[in-house]
Amino acid sequence: MTYQETLAHIFSRGRFGMKPGLERVTELLSRLGDPQRNLKTVQIAGTNGKGSTGAFLSAIMTNAGYRTAFFSSPHLSRFSERFRVNDVEVAESVLHQAAKRVLGAAPEEATFFEIVTAIAFLCFAEERVDLAIIEAGMGGRSDATNVVESLLSIITPISLDHCEYLGGTLAGIAGEKAGIIKQGKPVVIAPQEAALLNQLLSAAEESGSAAYAYGRDFHAEVGQQGISYHSGFFSLHDLNLSLKGRFQAENASSAITAALLLGEAGFQVTGDAVRKGVAAAVWPGRLELFEGRPRILLDGAHNPAGAVALRRSLADFRYDRLILVFGTMADKSWQETLMQLLPLADLLVAVKPSIDRALAAGELAGFGTARGVKSTAAGEVKAGMEYSSEIAGPDDLILVTGSLFTVGEARSIITGGTFMPIRG
Repeated sequence: MTYQETLAHIFSRGRFGMKPGLERVTELLSRLGDPQRNLKTVQIAGTNGKGSTGAFLSAIMTNAGYRTAFFSSPHLSRFSERFRVNDVEVAESVLHQAAKRVLGAAPEEATFFEIVTAIAFLCFAEERVDLAIIEAGMGGRSDATNVVESLLSIITPISLDHCEYLGGTLAGIAGEKAGIIKQGKPVVIAPQEAALLNQLLSAAEESGSAAYAYGRDFHAEVGQQGISYHSGFFSLHDLNLSLKGRFQAENASSAITAALLLGEAGFQVTGDAVRKGVAAAVWPGRLELFEGRPRILLDGAHNPAGAVALRRSLADFRYDRLILVFGTMADKSWQETLMQLLPLADLLVAVKPSIDRALAAGELAGFGTARGVKSTAAGEVKAGMEYSSEIAGPDDLILVTGSLFTVGEARSIITGGTFMPIRG
């Protein structure tokens, strides 16, 4: 099979849906010789900020001189974006060979994400990386990535998402995320609601794991010269972050804390590596600004908490009008997400990304119109981008958000790249 044929076979596994549980992926990895056992790993779970935190940590460890892998999901435009070594995508030829081996060993009922997780472990083990940063796809305890015995865990901010799989309460979702905490291994906890923080701290205590919580054990301060990081054992001032957004100071501080804690496992990280790493991290589609007249801002906010963070970050941008290009999935809490941004928008351009479960653009536009915001249903993402660019003034800001599907498709249009709409 060619690379594209192999990808098509992997994408077809989406028909099995999402099936929490470790039985299938454990069997698959056993057939491959358990490559994950040859990896030293950090595992990241949470609702928002996983990718940015992982990108910061990957860049820090790479700048510290370690061969560092990063497995993330979903991809924005290309399948290979999920697999990075030293912040460079793994070559398609390498992925192709690994994918064929994994498919050859996979149980018939193995899901898309289980296949992709196994590809990551196999690639990273054969690339002989020093450290692999592994982002959970969904949840934590029953996520396919949770077969690893990580050196430490990071739990990013938790909010309601994937409720059909994780439950409809924050406590239930937090309990699932806490499942990545490993016995006796430290856990870094990003900002959380008070009740959730207490729940995570209790889970850490039950596991005999040292917990490092934002606001209690470490924090970041934003100043005119950059951010300052403080913990009980380390401080660093005037850090310049490569990623935009006020919330990135919190994500960066979680990554810095994790990097420093890896010293207990033999990884030595200097202040210089931290400084260079947070300034070099790359994470497309998250407050990613494309300069021009007008400017285009992409952000993958796809739930209410993400939209709140985006709304706060918009205060740092100056523009005449905000043209909101919004596309979402019908099974998301899109009304609450959109309501966070509508008050800031001068015009809502509703679009429907190229995904079966996407919400119709007409329904989105009708929602905006009913709430007093000028709205238009543009149809496909490409049509919405073209329409927005035509009507925007040179000092307006076009904001594309609502779903990573929407952002990925828009980014491919802007950059002229390919777009693979399958996620998993």
